[in-house]
Amino acid sequence: MDKLPLAKRHVPTQDEYREFYRMMLLIRRFEEKAGQLYGMGLIGGFCHLYIGQEAVVTGLQSAIVPGQDSVVTGYRDHGHMLACHIDPKEIMAELTGRAAGISRGKGGSMHMFSVEQGFFGGHGIVAAQVPIGAGLGFAHKYKGDGGVAIAYFGDGAANQGQVYEAFNMAELWKLPVIFVIENNQYAMGTSVNRASAEDQLYRRGESFRIEGMQVDGMDVCAVRGAANVAVEWTRGGHGPILLEMKTYRYRGHSMSDPAKYRTRDEVQAMRDSRDPIDMAKREMLELGFADEAWFKTIEQDVKKQVAEAADFAEQAPEPEVSELYTDVLVGSY
Repeated sequence: MDKLPLAKRHVPTQDEYREFYRMMLLIRRFEEKAGQLYGMGLIGGFCHLYIGQEAVVTGLQSAIVPGQDSVVTGYRDHGHMLACHIDPKEIMAELTGRAAGISRGKGGSMHMFSVEQGFFGGHGIVAAQVPIGAGLGFAHKYKGDGGVAIAYFGDGAANQGQVYEAFNMAELWKLPVIFVIENNQYAMGTSVNRASAEDQLYRRGESFRIEGMQVDGMDVCAVRGAANVAVEWTRGGHGPILLEMKTYRYRGHSMSDPAKYRTRDEVQAMRDSRDPIDMAKREMLELGFADEAWFKTIEQDVKKQVAEAADFAEQAPEPEVSELYTDVLVGSY
């Protein structure tokens, strides 16, 4: 059996680091605006924000090939779509239920989809996306297209039975799947060490002989370094791999969650010491990759982009009633 190489922290070029920073900032500002629109009643249903976890999708999805590889995740999916380079206007319009949305206004926050960009959905059922991720890996292997699938799920979902059925099948068939546990410490509201007998989640694949890595999910370059190893491993025919991203969400599980299961001091301490965007900015300044003027310009550009997406999402028309009957079945019967 081949041994998994040790992951090294990625050493980015100036252009790479600038792109990492811009993507993380776009996700952060997009989610802040989504929270505002939800509070104004312009977004209905559920809304799960990704604030704090931006380094995970930015680092991982910078290592895959758009249009060749596949991504699937749960219901906290806005950041994953942005990291797939899907137009923020289409995502925001979906949140507000407009016809111009990526799912024509019928999916809302949790159920977005784009075959063209290789994004196979946010899924509202906890861990439902994990066997779908195995299926995407099977499709890549069956077609021989060289693609890999990334299947994201949370620390709470890591205790679901279908996760291990998917692990077993993926290893038996050596499917090119990167299983990613986004361990933000609290699932819906219970800390991982209270809910999981084995709280070192990167070990969860050991009984299936799936190699695992634990990664600092607040450091975008550490994430990208792990992604480099994972993509090479799966693309090279070694089968699946499991990455546990140690990350943290600043907001509640959803917009309706007051997050009383942790203290404000805990959240503030994480913001002050481990924020992925602030850490990237400090390192970029140290490396001479950017100066304060560049950061100010990027902030202005991203805020403008997000404001335009919000305006578009508020003004776009709602779907016609007839849209209810489309996309129910794949074909006509």
